[in-house]
Amino acid sequence: MALVLAAPFATTASAQSMTKTQKVINKQLQKALKKEYKAKMKQFKKEGWRLYGSTRSLEVALLSHYSKLEELGENGYEVMGEASKFKSMNVGKQMAVNNACNQYARQAGSHVKGRIVSDIAGNADDVSAEFDHFYSAYETLVEKEIKGEMQESFSVVKDFKDGTHAMQTYFIINEDAATKARIRAMENALKESQAAQKYAKKVSEFVQEGFEKEQDNSKKD
Repeated sequence: MALVLAAPFATTASAQSMTKTQKVINKQLQKALKKEYKAKMKQFKKEGWRLYGSTRSLEVALLSHYSKLEELGENGYEVMGEASKFKSMNVGKQMAVNNACNQYARQAGSHVKGRIVSDIAGNADDVSAEFDHFYSAYETLVEKEIKGEMQESFSVVKDFKDGTHAMQTYFIINEDAATKARIRAMENALKESQAAQKYAKKVSEFVQEGFEKEQDNSKKD
């Protein structure tokens, strides 16, 4: 009877403890986000960047960007495309978009290649040679497919004395949509390689994996 009576109190105490822990975590996260925001704004201003293609302020655009990322949680991440030494803003914007898509495609290809080499066979040279056509086709197709899944957040631009400009365009990618894009690319790329077809099920598993860790590591580098 004592145990039965004590159980609800123990559950309540545990729930309260979890709530307190979550509050501490949320408070620390908000503090870290605020610090990250301030550092990014300081960098933008120091390097001479200004918001492009919007009537809003850069401060609001960046806050909105971080808010969208936080809403998606682990399912969302940032990709930034760059362009430099251009005179036409339209050309520069397209260059930045293409750069972001290409960057994502290369990362997707590198992730799958690394998994294939480490998990399917021990001889990296042999596997690499067999899968060359697949890697090439896969990256090209990912670059094409991911463009429709990238949500543009904001762009910044800075001017040079010679009349040229540089641009950075920030995108948010939803991992669910990105996975579907990678799968579509894989299905078409498999046609390019008999070796890949042989391990189609395994390759499919690699393609469906997210690779936020690789992206985080590349940012640190």
